[in-house]
Amino acid sequence: MTREFISGNDALAHGVRLASPKVISAYPITPQTTVVERLSEMAEDGSLDAEFIHVESEHSALSCAIGASAAGVRTFTATSSQGLLYMAECLPYAAGGRFPIVMMNANRSIALPWNIYGDQRDSLMLLDSGWIQAYVQDAQEGLDLALMSYRIAEHPEVSTPFMINMDGFHLTHTYEVVDVPDKESADRLIPPFRPVGCIDPGSPQNIGFSAGPEHNVFFKYKAHCGMLRARDVIKETEQAFSRIFGREYSGLTEGYRCEDADHVLITLGSISGLCRGAADAARAEGIRAGVLRIRYMRPFPAEETVAAVSGAKSIAVLEKDISFGGTGTVFANVGSALFSAGLNMRASNYIGGLGGRDISIGDVRKIFSDMAAGKTGVRFIGIEEGPE
Repeated sequence: MTREFISGNDALAHGVRLASPKVISAYPITPQTTVVERLSEMAEDGSLDAEFIHVESEHSALSCAIGASAAGVRTFTATSSQGLLYMAECLPYAAGGRFPIVMMNANRSIALPWNIYGDQRDSLMLLDSGWIQAYVQDAQEGLDLALMSYRIAEHPEVSTPFMINMDGFHLTHTYEVVDVPDKESADRLIPPFRPVGCIDPGSPQNIGFSAGPEHNVFFKYKAHCGMLRARDVIKETEQAFSRIFGREYSGLTEGYRCEDADHVLITLGSISGLCRGAADAARAEGIRAGVLRIRYMRPFPAEETVAAVSGAKSIAVLEKDISFGGTGTVFANVGSALFSAGLNMRASNYIGGLGGRDISIGDVRKIFSDMAAGKTGVRFIGIEEGPE
């Protein structure tokens, strides 16, 4: 193991290198570009034994990864924002084909207005595409998840593509001290890729076929079951990771001071650390505050969320997303889980960080104050007026 001061993108690239994909299909887009730049350098200098393919578009990048995965090799690609949306047609193809591709998405706002800064509307818009979706908090988690994602996605009970989401610029371009594992330890975590249902001239089979109304539902049900089985595989993978590397992760969610909290703030991504600091400040003012970080949006942690907030008086969801005319996507998922569990508590939805706008610790402390005061509804941070 080495300890390096590197960016989130570099950390993610090191994790991919250690996972040893054989095909990397790449197209640049800010703020993802340096991930594939680093991987191209690794492929060139021989530290990564992979075929690096510079394709002509993001659509082609995922199409290439699908073809390589169908041929039976481990693959990787990366994108961001408009690039992810350009891939949108291909995402259900990868999921429906049960191709265990790993892709990094650098979360970035989507147009219009044109904007290169970070929010999470790009990936949350595609929650229903059939991919596992994880949201990392820091560069170390990005590297570690790049390793774990292959073991999870390629597990025969899962066989589902995996999207690692990393907040653009807040994580991709900021530098942190990161522990970079050695290759021998990484190989202990990730077994050799044993593809199921790939192209094999010696054993011909039908791949990418049509299925009519009588049979189509069974394929969708099997994909749904594979996503649900990922819950147990994620837990098992994190346990194996802890045994090898000594770092522990908490599954689909991560709670902070939720056990006795009256007011729990739910969020995801890099802002979680700021929220924990705000919770400590709220506690000092007599507000029993807690924070629940959602690490995986798919499979959605309904049981974990309900367990974490069941003793609270109110919850709020802070997210960098809005489904226009409704609520934020995270809030909708959380609300569904609470309603299904029969929990009745005050709930509010705070929309912030759109287009990369800063969210301050003061903004988050105000959320806790609003919760304690019994406020509810959908609110945009920094906008006091109601809809026009």
